[in-house]
Amino acid sequence: MQYEVLNCEDVADVLADCARGESALPVEARRHVEQCLRCQAEVVQYRKLLRALHKMRTELLEPAPGLLAEVLVGLEVAGERQALRSALAGKKVAYIGGIAAAATAAAAGGAIVLVRTRARRLAS
Repeated sequence: MQYEVLNCEDVADVLADCARGESALPVEARRHVEQCLRCQAEVVQYRKLLRALHKMRTELLEPAPGLLAEVLVGLEVAGERQALRSALAGKKVAYIGGIAAAATAAAAGGAIVLVRTRARRLAS
């Protein structure tokens, strides 16, 4: 009886499926794995990984006390900052125009005071 000789690359494709139990390892691949330390180590790694993933699936992690409140406060503060930035960005032109108008009014008021002061000095 003559068997097909497989290498590690040929077996690697079916090892993951077999480690998950989705398919049986073909006879030729099983013979290769029985003699190849590299492929045996690969099977062990797949099984370790699957055990760890199953364990993670069943673990329940409890958040630290107060963590949820801290996260919600952080989200609220970030939302308020964003809202303020949006409001200020939309009104930036209005603010600049208001500042320019105030500066113009102050300059005009200063000019009127200056003219009246000079007029009084000349009248005296």
